[in-house]
Amino acid sequence: MARLEVGDMAPPFSLQDQEGNTTALADFKGRKLLLYFYPKADTPGCTKQACSIRDAMGELADADVVAAGISPDPPAKLKKFDGRYDLGFPLLSDPDHAVALAYGAWGEKSMYGKTYEGVIRSSFLIDENGAILQTSYKVKPLDTVPNAQKALA
Repeated sequence: MARLEVGDMAPPFSLQDQEGNTTALADFKGRKLLLYFYPKADTPGCTKQACSIRDAMGELADADVVAAGISPDPPAKLKKFDGRYDLGFPLLSDPDHAVALAYGAWGEKSMYGKTYEGVIRSSFLIDENGAILQTSYKVKPLDTVPNAQKALA
């Protein structure tokens, strides 16, 4: 699994959001982006992570940062997740995990002694021109925002 480093250019993407619209990395040009990868919508850790980002949107906006989340979930499931928690930022569907692979956020995991492939919870702070400012692989759900804030300071 190739990992991105600070200074690397963020791999481009174009994915469907929870409304069925196509969202691309290029759509965020001119603003900083907190992009995060999560395993599955509406699970405890992913809900904590998404709600912590939602709750920090005011502070992030003050630093000209917008957020987007990516998971393998289909747009319909992402729409329910967004509606249930009033997240208010794009949730993007990566069903073939091609974007997660490009960001190094897909790989081997283990649970209860079983090894499998899946999303590695990760977050990236991307600058206005698409360069990586900060990476967090295997990030804890509630550390996503504080890690980005440290990089902005």
